[in-house]
Amino acid sequence: MSFQATPTLLQLAVQSLLSDEALAISALQYLPVELFPPLFKEAFTHRRSIFLRAMVQVWPFPCLPLGGLMKMKASYLETLQLILDGIDILLDTQKVHPRSHRLRVLDLRALHKDFWNVWAGDLAEACFLEVKHKRKTEKRVTRIGAKQPLMVFIDMCLKPRALDACLSYLFQWVEGRKALLQLGCKKLKISTISIQNIVKVLEMLNLDCMEEVEVCCTWKLSTLAGFAPYLGQMRNLQKFLLSHVCVPASISPEEKELLVSQFTSQFLNLGCLQELSLDSVSFLKGQMDQVFRCLEAPLETLSITDCQLSESDLKSLTQCPGICQLKHLNLSGVLLTNISPEPLRVLLERVAGTLKTLDLENCRIVDSQISALLPALSSCFQLTTFNYLRNPISVAVLERLLCHTARLTSLTLEMYSTPWEIYGAKGASHQKRLEQLREELTRTMKPLEHAKTVWFSIIPCPPYGNPAI
Repeated sequence: MSFQATPTLLQLAVQSLLSDEALAISALQYLPVELFPPLFKEAFTHRRSIFLRAMVQVWPFPCLPLGGLMKMKASYLETLQLILDGIDILLDTQKVHPRSHRLRVLDLRALHKDFWNVWAGDLAEACFLEVKHKRKTEKRVTRIGAKQPLMVFIDMCLKPRALDACLSYLFQWVEGRKALLQLGCKKLKISTISIQNIVKVLEMLNLDCMEEVEVCCTWKLSTLAGFAPYLGQMRNLQKFLLSHVCVPASISPEEKELLVSQFTSQFLNLGCLQELSLDSVSFLKGQMDQVFRCLEAPLETLSITDCQLSESDLKSLTQCPGICQLKHLNLSGVLLTNISPEPLRVLLERVAGTLKTLDLENCRIVDSQISALLPALSSCFQLTTFNYLRNPISVAVLERLLCHTARLTSLTLEMYSTPWEIYGAKGASHQKRLEQLREELTRTMKPLEHAKTVWFSIIPCPPYGNPAI
């Protein structure tokens, strides 16, 4: 025998209103605000088109987080169209009813799902506040009495194929109403090499709203230079990830220098940048100083991976004004074997007070280099994670290293390759020596008063110049 839950008063009120749509529409402007989220959700679920369009026109909150209900897919195109039709009426009629001008943000991102399940007063205010610009100049624009355009927020992934139906319709709708609204995107992922398509989209956006940009395809250096002026307009950008930029062999040194300068100079405009990731961008070898001297915002995360750096690049990094509060440093895949450890030592000393994670995997650092880094590493008392995998290390130096890291009370995870000398000429492990090493390391770790994990890869890292197993 099954029992059906008794409807709440709120549910009964919603059902009653939807039972007489014409009456409900005429009463919308008199309804308490608590009824709007559940009423809108119910009408959305049952595709009550006329009612939805009417609700939009008297929406009582600053933000309509539509993305929490629908996805930007072709199956939702009809719903998106009718919502935008309702906003059109709101924009065109300019009614003087107190609620008619409350709507300031249409949010099409997949956020604020809880809005539709609880009374939305506080959540709506929070959503409204997050669209305010961070810079002082922008705050002056939002003065009392100034007429503000409607903000429409989306997150985008630009792919090689054409935009889907919903985005295409939205762009057409925005294009015809530029004086009345702005299209903002906080998270942009780019996986297409077509600079024409990228520029077409960027021209539609209010770039001041951009907070995260990820380029995850192989661009030519000329494509990056074409994108650079738009990057410089993203003055609230917090996270920038760039990967795999190729330089044609036919390019002249003068042209390359000009294109690199067009890109690096934009960092002077990124005063809010907190995370910078450069993966496989070897075109910057010997010219990293152009990036680092333009980075004035205090970075929290810096990742330079799988590329070549010169000693001068590392020296310029130590002088970068933006690394004074660095929390996460990733140099994995950067070959350091033939580079003096001095710049890295200075860098660790500069960030010792804030650094939490250090990733030096596959840098091919040798014993003499890590030995030179030990005093600086020992001063990183905020360090929680240290990745030293795929670097050749002897048993003796490993034991010294562990004695130094043992003093770091915040360190909870260390990762190393098994010392090469533990293995035979053909890679066969010396079981007895492995057990002995395990016992020695256990004794080293035993006096610690804090819990930590020391993890060893079973695949050894051969000394530099030796063939791998």
